[in-house]
Amino acid sequence: MLNKGVYENIINRETDREIQQAEDSQLVCLRGEMDRAESPKMLAEYLAQEIRKRLEDVEEKEDRIQLVNDILQQAGLTDDFCITPDGQLLTEVMTAQRRSKQEQANLTTVRPVSGFRVSNLFTGGGSALSLGDEIRREIASADEICFIVSFLKLSGIRILLNDLRQFCNREGARLRIITTTYCGVTEAKALEQLAELPNTEIHISYNTAIERLHAKAYLFRRHSGMHTAYIGSSNLSKSAQSDGLEWNMRVTNVENPHIIKTAYATFNRYWESENFEDFSLGGIAKFNQELKRAREPRGNQVVAFYQHYTILPHQKQILDRLRVEREERENFRNLVVAATGTGKTVISAFDYQAFRREHPNSRILFTAHREEILRQALHTFRSVLTDYNFGSLWVGGERPDAEEGFDQLFVSIKMFNSRFEEYFSNKPADYYDYIVIDEAHHSAADSYRRLLEHFSPKILLGLTATPERMDGQSLLPDFGDRISAEIRLPQALEAQLLTPFQYFCVTDTVDLQSDDLWKGNKYDDVKLSAKLCNSERVNNIVQALQRYMADEYRCKALCFCASIEHARFMASQFRSYGFQAESIDSKDNDRRREVTKNLADGKINYLFVVDLFNEGVDIPEVDTVLFLRPTESLTIFLQQLGRGLRLAPGKDVLTVLDFVGQVNKNYNFFAAKFRALCCKQDVAMREQVEKGFSCLPMGCSITMEKMARSYILSSIA
Repeated sequence: MLNKGVYENIINRETDREIQQAEDSQLVCLRGEMDRAESPKMLAEYLAQEIRKRLEDVEEKEDRIQLVNDILQQAGLTDDFCITPDGQLLTEVMTAQRRSKQEQANLTTVRPVSGFRVSNLFTGGGSALSLGDEIRREIASADEICFIVSFLKLSGIRILLNDLRQFCNREGARLRIITTTYCGVTEAKALEQLAELPNTEIHISYNTAIERLHAKAYLFRRHSGMHTAYIGSSNLSKSAQSDGLEWNMRVTNVENPHIIKTAYATFNRYWESENFEDFSLGGIAKFNQELKRAREPRGNQVVAFYQHYTILPHQKQILDRLRVEREERENFRNLVVAATGTGKTVISAFDYQAFRREHPNSRILFTAHREEILRQALHTFRSVLTDYNFGSLWVGGERPDAEEGFDQLFVSIKMFNSRFEEYFSNKPADYYDYIVIDEAHHSAADSYRRLLEHFSPKILLGLTATPERMDGQSLLPDFGDRISAEIRLPQALEAQLLTPFQYFCVTDTVDLQSDDLWKGNKYDDVKLSAKLCNSERVNNIVQALQRYMADEYRCKALCFCASIEHARFMASQFRSYGFQAESIDSKDNDRRREVTKNLADGKINYLFVVDLFNEGVDIPEVDTVLFLRPTESLTIFLQQLGRGLRLAPGKDVLTVLDFVGQVNKNYNFFAAKFRALCCKQDVAMREQVEKGFSCLPMGCSITMEKMARSYILSSIA
């Protein structure tokens, strides 16, 4: 009798009878067609299974061989495919010279205990068969070896080193290893000892924040086709190779040719990737330099002036598109849209570096609206150009020392406008050869009109992660009416350039529907803040933290509030619950750097802010984002979400808690946050979403809020 459940079985006559019995018992049995491409494999497996059962019933080897030969002949195969009567196996092919040496020394070829045909599982611990010992036996008979591991430890290398040395000294042998620095765990001596082996190549990623390589696999290829591979959890460390509780699956080309093929193809793809560089190019000197940088705490990295930048593949694609725009389209006013965390400023620095090679005496103006953005941008340009003296900063209390300081100027747009008549109005339109507008979604504002109308550079470059403005005003007229190059959030997440996130839309008990909270076309900030500052709401938020977070006392959370009063209230309340919490606002310039560092170092677990860290501030360590107020702008929503998406060592996921209250009926969440995004989608999708919103009853704003946020996040993720 057939059991209820799912199947994927070929229906033979016995199964057909069982189906009829099941259907007579009022069960429903579903049938499907055998896939045309898969049918040879499925039929061969079925045939092998049934023949094996028959062979197990035959006791004598000669009778088994005769049965197989009868089947082969019945299938129309020639005598060439029939098994010889003695039923022996071919175990090796070698030169006469090698065979003579083996006989003289009374030796045989070392073979894995598991053989070359059977797949099995290694579970470590007290297993009878050690992974390290079996890999040593695999090395002895391999022709090519490929290792891919997150890190290398000398303790693990010692187990295999003598065997690898013997292998690498053989004619035609090839050993390839892919690894990373992995937060400073890889040991220099392990790399040095492997690199000294002949016929050995090592490719290494120093940028582990981008790669996040967790693969552990050991591939052994043989000219005979008897390939094997170990895929699982073991790195090249002693515990992983010996008594650690590691699980590794051994697969063979006989039983799992598709897995071996995929593993080898993926290894080669990583091998050719620009993110893994040839260790021999920089050698141990570069490794030690990168290892030191990986092990330094974040605070020390600010002190170190030069930061090594390598053009990542997605950045190179954008630079290539910019070159095409200028050379083929003759468009020199370029807008680059790049998701937060993908290196917009780095792209502009490398683009300017290429421009500077052709125009050695070029002048550059870099402008933004926040001091933090300008400081980080100047640091990036100096690092990429490896020029300590490059650029002058003009923002806040800093200004260029002399007239020549204006030739490489990083200036806030506020300072530019306030000093325009005095310093800029008398400069010719072509004074600056290269102008960058960072966070270019602000460029449509009146504050940028004077800059864009007065200067006419050889290249105008706009940078933004969110080109869609809440007011619907387009940036494109200032940038050739087109986006020159872009990598949006979905592509950045897919390419693992950003941290994946978990998003929880938490129902808020606070009712924000009252008309007295509404002023003009938005919430009254004072009344909204007063409504959100209540102890019951804080208790609900803390309960949500306990429910959704692994450890609410050890996170690094950035929490977005409605006002300064709201931020201070939340910080005080959180401290009363035993959390390490602080608030900061635009008035706290003196404390900002210290508080930011404390959050990154984990001395603060919850930092409550008021639209302060929307853009231009990098705290990669942030692993939690709390939305504690209605967010009326798509740009701000994505910027705040982006604060937690940057990669950081040891950070696997971003947790987002969005506390969504019952909002006022005038709060057009869809129009405010998604109008511009939807126009980027196809028309059918936009119409479907708009139809969904139009079906909602008036005043059902909590449903609208959740539906809209769900839509944006489904579009992103």
